[in-house]
Amino acid sequence: MLWAGRMRLGTFWIFLVLVHASAACEFGPFPYSVTGIVCRMTKPAALLLNEETAQVIQAAFRNAKFPNITGERSMRLLGKVAYGLSNIQVNDLSIEQSEVELREDDAIHIDIKNVTAVFKGTLTYGYSGAWFLQLFHSVDFEIESSIDLQINIKLMCQKDQVAADASDCYLTFHKLTLHLQGDKEPGWLKQLFTDFISFTLKIVLKSEVCSEINFLAQMLANFILDLAANFVKDEDIRVDISLASVPLIKANYLESHHKGLVRYENYSDVFSNSVFSPSLLTESRMLYFWLSEHILNSLASAAFLDKRLVLTVRGEKLQALFEAEDMEAQQEAVQMIFQGISYNDSVAKVWSLAHPQISVQPEGTVVKSLVAAEVSIFPTGEEPRRILYVEKEITVTIQAAYAEKKLILHPLDSRIEFKVFKCTADGSGNDLSIRNFLETMISLVGIPEVVSRIEQTLTSLMDSKGLNLFEIKNPEIITRKGYVIVQLDFSFPNHLLLDFLEKKL
Repeated sequence: MLWAGRMRLGTFWIFLVLVHASAACEFGPFPYSVTGIVCRMTKPAALLLNEETAQVIQAAFRNAKFPNITGERSMRLLGKVAYGLSNIQVNDLSIEQSEVELREDDAIHIDIKNVTAVFKGTLTYGYSGAWFLQLFHSVDFEIESSIDLQINIKLMCQKDQVAADASDCYLTFHKLTLHLQGDKEPGWLKQLFTDFISFTLKIVLKSEVCSEINFLAQMLANFILDLAANFVKDEDIRVDISLASVPLIKANYLESHHKGLVRYENYSDVFSNSVFSPSLLTESRMLYFWLSEHILNSLASAAFLDKRLVLTVRGEKLQALFEAEDMEAQQEAVQMIFQGISYNDSVAKVWSLAHPQISVQPEGTVVKSLVAAEVSIFPTGEEPRRILYVEKEITVTIQAAYAEKKLILHPLDSRIEFKVFKCTADGSGNDLSIRNFLETMISLVGIPEVVSRIEQTLTSLMDSKGLNLFEIKNPEIITRKGYVIVQLDFSFPNHLLLDFLEKKL
């Protein structure tokens, strides 16, 4: 028997052989040493995603383009009987139950039970009798089916990325009933064709459905990788999420380890001293992300090189900073600095003079940076003048949280050491009132303002990547010496994968 399949799926098995041949990625003897990011998904998250898997399976059935099926058989008295099934489509598809199991160091096993579907199409047949009798006819047909589906999805490394192989796929038919022209009663024509097309039909359905599922598994794996790569990329700054070791499948979780190297123009990151160990993560939450301190340092360096660590304040915002309620007792120092010039004719600029240094400690993320700040005025009819310039080394501990779809950064325990101090109102540099005022203002107003700006910028960046589409429940950001753990529960945006599939299929 012969049937014409789509070239894409017809060559897919050859492609899989090539994938298996090239899938073995080489890792060093100590793969965790180059691990910068870890993602762990536990069994509850897998069960949640399995609900989406059922919808993906339905999409695979509905969107499959089944090939025409042709065959012939010699029959006594009737001669050769040829037949063809064409225009096969799926209607009235439903899935009764879907279960998922994580098989230790093996595969993700998905067991989908009682898939009921009606296949519709056209049956064309003809036969030549022994007495040169020839008859040809076409009728519409329906095939009622009840199928169990088992899929074993293996995670592997292909070109240093996670790849999914769902070629281990089985269909078990509990029912396959042929109806011709809507006639539900058995007749000679139905009996004639049911017996010798059922076997062929089962083979075709298994081949096409399993191939389509495998194709979708690869497509969705690439889609998720693209989402992840886009999430850790902003303009010219990106994070390399290629694998640092083979993905793990354990009885209670899936885990992937990524290099997490930061790339920016000619800046190339190197990392080989990770402190990661699987024992650092638990299994009580749905999703875990482990981030090395090195990544935060590298991102800060890239942001510095990209000239992003600059803040400019003017007008009413500048006035609000210098006339904060806690500063009322020191308005004399403010008047000395601005020399009676309106805030609308003034501008303040703050920027980092060197790469910020970041270390992660149990009490929070410690940021140490050499920062410059200047205030310039623009008197009417005069040349602009810089009235204040300071360089100071600031060390601040920041605690992070995520709530109501916003990143919250809370500065603690700031320390300030002036390196350079120049003020036109204090030519000698001996007036401690101005310096004390600036130190107080930086601690109580300046640092919170800078952190607030960073907080807003990072929240907007994460929203632009689609994080706000997820319902994140009880997220926790935990800092330990040298690393950060983000752990959370979530609800999956059920339209995300289906919208993607509808566009691709």
